This record gives sequence, structure tokens and C-alpha cells, in this order.
Amino acid sequence: MSETTTLSPSKPSLIKEALRLGKLRLSTSVVFSSVAGYFLGMEVFSWTQLLLLIFGGITVVAASNAYNQIYEKDRDALMNRTKGRPLPLGTLTLREAWFIATFLLVVGLWALYVINPMTAYFGALSVVLYTLVYTPLKAKTPLAVFVGAIPGAIPYMLGWVAARNDFDIETGTLFAQQFFWQFPHFWAIAWFSYDDYARAGYYLLPSKAKDRPSQLYIIIYTVWMMMVGILPVFGITGELQLSWIGAAAVGALGYWVLNNAILLLKDADDKRARKLMLSSIAYLTGMQIIYIIDRFI
Repeated sequence: MSETTTLSPSKPSLIKEALRLGKLRLSTSVVFSSVAGYFLGMEVFSWTQLLLLIFGGITVVAASNAYNQIYEKDRDALMNRTKGRPLPLGTLTLREAWFIATFLLVVGLWALYVINPMTAYFGALSVVLYTLVYTPLKAKTPLAVFVGAIPGAIPYMLGWVAARNDFDIETGTLFAQQFFWQFPHFWAIAWFSYDDYARAGYYLLPSKAKDRPSQLYIIIYTVWMMMVGILPVFGITGELQLSWIGAAAVGALGYWVLNNAILLLKDADDKRARKLMLSSIAYLTGMQIIYIIDRFI
């Protein structure tokens, strides 16, 4: 007499699912901007400050991502790109998700506060705007992208605030650079993910559609991104400076993004939008590296 045993799949580890809830890879990439801002603003290098900034930045961003997934769990289940997240899959309970998000937020803000209170304040502001304003607005209006660009722009300036404990023209410029960058970047994603977003009721392109007005908005904001990217070369942004060689390099990267935006206008293809998105990522990373190199040579 044979006996058949059915093995049920084991539940993933809590730590692994917590990392997925906080989108660790994305959180780490966002914190790269904070590190760049720190190197641009630092007067005396401190390993303690830098490590606290990295740890606090990663955990605060992860907390924002976790709260976002808690709020959007039902809509996430409708989209191909998000239905494999822990909450739609049921690999985490809501109680577990709330605990993880809150724990990450508390320890993250503590780390930023140890650097200085202003850094913690801007870290907290980014979480509030992202989770309590941007996230609920996403399903109501494409203007949510403008609101979301505010917390999305804070990490770059946060590094300078951590280094200087000050908010002035320099931090405002860093904020503006990452603020305007987000529009061609995110609208490119909204373009090639249009149908998937629509399943959940999200219409995040400027005109809510894949049409010529949205294409023109992408071009316009790409131009503004390029302008603020080279602004320090004119000597009007305080101690945040850029040489003409550095400005030429940043401008070349910006032209690459602009060219892809123009090509999207000519050929409204999802593959073209993906190229625009990838070039925008390269622009932001390249611009920040150019600024750091330019400061120290």
C-alpha cells in the first residue's frame, strides 16, 4: 500500500519579504543621490556622518515604499508589474507590513537625527508627502506626479544638509536638479507601462493619454532638467559650482535624454520610451558623478 505525501510550499522568510516590501534595491539607488550630495557639501569628511546618512536614507526610503504598498495592495494585485509583491501574494500580513514599515521609519529617522535635526526633518517630510499626499492622489489626478517629485527630489539635497546642517541656494539647486529630472524619467515609465497602470486606474501621463500633448510635456521638462543641471556654471548658486568642462559634460548627457524625448515625439513607441527612461537614469547618475569629480579636481 503506497502513501502519497503532498508538500505545501514553504513561506518565504520574513526578512526576505521585508526587504522586498521596502524595495531594497530601489532604496539603495535613491540613497546614491544623498551620498553624492554629501560629497558636494562636506567640508570635513566624517565616516560616522556618511554611514548614518546611508543607513538612515535606506531605511526611510524603504519605510516610504512599505507604506505605499500597504495603501496600494488592492491595486497592486491588478497590475502585472506589482502583483508579485508580498501583500498581493499574501507572503506578508498587513500587521507584519505595518510593523516593518514603522520600525524602518523610526530607526531611519533616529539615524538622520543623530546627524542633525534638519536632516531628520527633511527625511520625515519626504515620507509624509510620499505616503499621505502622493500615494492617495495617484488614482485621482496626473498632478500626483508633481507632488511625488517633491519627496523624490529630497535625497540629493539631503546629503548637503547632512554635511552642512544648512538649507540655502545650494540645497535648493540640488533639489531643483532632481525635481525636474523626475518628469521625463517617470513619464517615460508611465508611457510604456500605460496599459498596466490603467488596469489599476492610474493615468499618470500629463494629459492622461499617450498623445502629442504628453510627448510635448516630456520634451519641455527635459529642457528644464538640462537648464538646472548646468545652472551652477554661471556662479549664481553659492558654493555649489561647476566648471565649463563639467557643464559641457552634463549638457551632453542632457542632450542624449532630450534626443530620446524628441524621438518619442516622432515615434510613439514603447521601446522608445524605455530608451528615454534608461537614458534619464544614466543622466542623473552621470551628472552627480561629474559634479563630484569637478569639485575635487
